[in-house]
Amino acid sequence: MISIDQNIKLEFSSDSIAFDTVFTTIGSVTKQLKIFNPADQKIKISSIKLNGGELSRYRINIDGVPALEVHDIELNAHDSLHIFIKVMIDPNDENLPFVVADQIQFLTNGNTQNVELVAWGQNANYIIADQIITGLPPFKIIAEENTNTTWDANKPYLVYGYAVVDSGASLLIKEGTQIHFHNNSGLWIYKGGNIKVDGTKENPVVFQGDRLDSDYQDIPGQWDRIWINEGSIDNEINYAIIKNGFIGIQAETLEEKMGNSLILTNTEITNMTGSGILSRNYNINGFNNVISNSENYLLALTMGGIIDFNHCTFANYWSRSARQLPSVYINNYHQDKSGSVSTKELHVNFGNSIIDGGNNEELEIDLLDDDISSFLFDHTALRTLLDTDNSFYLNCLINESNFFKYPTKNNFELGLLSPAINRGSIDIGIMFPIDLSGNSRIESPDLGAYEFAPENTILQKNK
Repeated sequence: MISIDQNIKLEFSSDSIAFDTVFTTIGSVTKQLKIFNPADQKIKISSIKLNGGELSRYRINIDGVPALEVHDIELNAHDSLHIFIKVMIDPNDENLPFVVADQIQFLTNGNTQNVELVAWGQNANYIIADQIITGLPPFKIIAEENTNTTWDANKPYLVYGYAVVDSGASLLIKEGTQIHFHNNSGLWIYKGGNIKVDGTKENPVVFQGDRLDSDYQDIPGQWDRIWINEGSIDNEINYAIIKNGFIGIQAETLEEKMGNSLILTNTEITNMTGSGILSRNYNINGFNNVISNSENYLLALTMGGIIDFNHCTFANYWSRSARQLPSVYINNYHQDKSGSVSTKELHVNFGNSIIDGGNNEELEIDLLDDDISSFLFDHTALRTLLDTDNSFYLNCLINESNFFKYPTKNNFELGLLSPAINRGSIDIGIMFPIDLSGNSRIESPDLGAYEFAPENTILQKNK
């Protein structure tokens, strides 16, 4: 008698099959899946099928029968059957995604169950998580304690899980390197570790998701974050593009400061479902950065720190959902689970910068104990309803409009009639004489990361 009890479900030797071979030539890898009937009665599996069908890179063989789909397989009580799964990958096929995924679907007594299939597609350096600790995401240590690791542009990197730089270790990422993260994956520079991103204007280092098809080129939230903890030397990121994640950079002191800063220069962070930059009691020194389009804050400076941003553009024109939070948030305290509040030293400076967006209020300053805190907006354009008629705001532009060429298209170069043109401090400008595009700003600096370039405006008009 065949049972039709809907409470009976199949059991599998694994709920996912990962083909973790790093392919260097066209190859075939075969793995095995065992399906088990745990019940005391015979059951009928109505169907077993490969969801991708003919277009799938996978092929299955069910108890000796090769097929894309089979029906009405009877399985005795406590009996099992085997499925052999083969994947064919051409690692030189640039049209393949980095992760080639599919599912085997089982239908039994009205219950649908799936086993995930995952393989690696193109030639790449694959960083696959191999450690799991309760409370932490799966991770792989890519730089052991007190070692140095270098990533270069010879092949892209795919991170599946978290890539970790351990205490005392360092990671150098050379110009032109392409780094792709799978869903919920990221890069973690653990306390005492160090990162140096050494991009150039012509060949920036790019951090993004692993979906290469055009439908995903502007989809936020495809990966998690770059997480940097305290270290004994400065962390440096120069000429990077960080896009389509949850948090672009989270710079956080876990225990106590060790004297370092994050030096962030010539970098674009855009299209985040969380925040562009989240700092917690950290020191950040940045110039020529464009932080744009996040669902929450573009920049959240929390729990104190020493922060200095010059010639930076913070522009939030997020349009995928309603946005309630301002672009920039600043606070100097922390409240623990018990409600106890502790304050931290905070010193914040913005010079020759722009803080703008689609909301009426793009700035929130939330401070306790002013004796250990200071902030200054010097020659900075602000969109805010705060009282700016005091010494914390020097020569600022308040609630001006039309700064950028095409803000809705993520182009934050200055437009022909931008009120930011020639409004910068010369004293600040000469300290940062070249803008993000390589233009000089010595004579009459503009606000933000870009110096106005009339020839670019002419080119735009002629398109």
